[in-house]
Amino acid sequence: MVSVIAGIPRGPVEVPPRIAALAAGRSLRPVWRNEVGGLTFELNKGDRRLFVKWQPPTSAANLAAEAERLEWASRFAVVPRVVDEGGDEEGAWLVTTAVAGESAVSARWRGDPTRAVRAIGEGLRSLHDALPVEECPFSWAAEDRVADAHRRASMGQLDWGQWHPEHQQLGVEAALALLDMVPSSDRQVVCHGDACAPNALIDPGGRCSGHVDLGSLGAGDRWADLAVATWSTRWNYGDGWESALLDAYGVELDAVRSHYYRLLWDLGP
Repeated sequence: MVSVIAGIPRGPVEVPPRIAALAAGRSLRPVWRNEVGGLTFELNKGDRRLFVKWQPPTSAANLAAEAERLEWASRFAVVPRVVDEGGDEEGAWLVTTAVAGESAVSARWRGDPTRAVRAIGEGLRSLHDALPVEECPFSWAAEDRVADAHRRASMGQLDWGQWHPEHQQLGVEAALALLDMVPSSDRQVVCHGDACAPNALIDPGGRCSGHVDLGSLGAGDRWADLAVATWSTRWNYGDGWESALLDAYGVELDAVRSHYYRLLWDLGP
């Protein structure tokens, strides 16, 4: 799951026919392209600002599952609200309301990493504290994710060439062996599931105003999020920001759990 292949689209973007139909002639602004060809557009519909996500049929992302998670999480935290979702032979779509604020990787916040990283850490802690893990019907447990990695490996669907360089030397067999040794839980929370910097929104005052892209939300150890959130600071702001995020969250580095959950995330679909 190499991070650099997802980002703001550069140059023209072909709008899928279904998304053009949903827009009904209103302007669409492409704001994100993920590593498997999925697209996110901003759509202004009257006085409503909406976002439209689209995934091709080949994508492993499940937008219906994301809609279900958003519906649940919106009872407790600031996340997009679902307006519409569906799918056909050409792809799947999810329409949601906008959440106030800018992405933590917008030009504004890339230029102010001190405040951005603090907002990400504080926002992640607030999300973990707000979502009731005992009521969560979804799993992000390491055991379930490792079982899925073994399943995909047996089908030849793990491509070590797409992993982060620090994991590529392991190979599939060694990586799975390491993942089989699940560390004990530090604290069970409802994890975001993809707690990279782009998925945190920041208001003009420098505080986290909400979270997006919760398609993997589920109960698990908090280091499943912390490991990825700190890792992503390297890609988005450069070296030296991991401790600042952990300080803002209110926890000391756990190197063992951090290394484990980064490897597990790298092997994800």
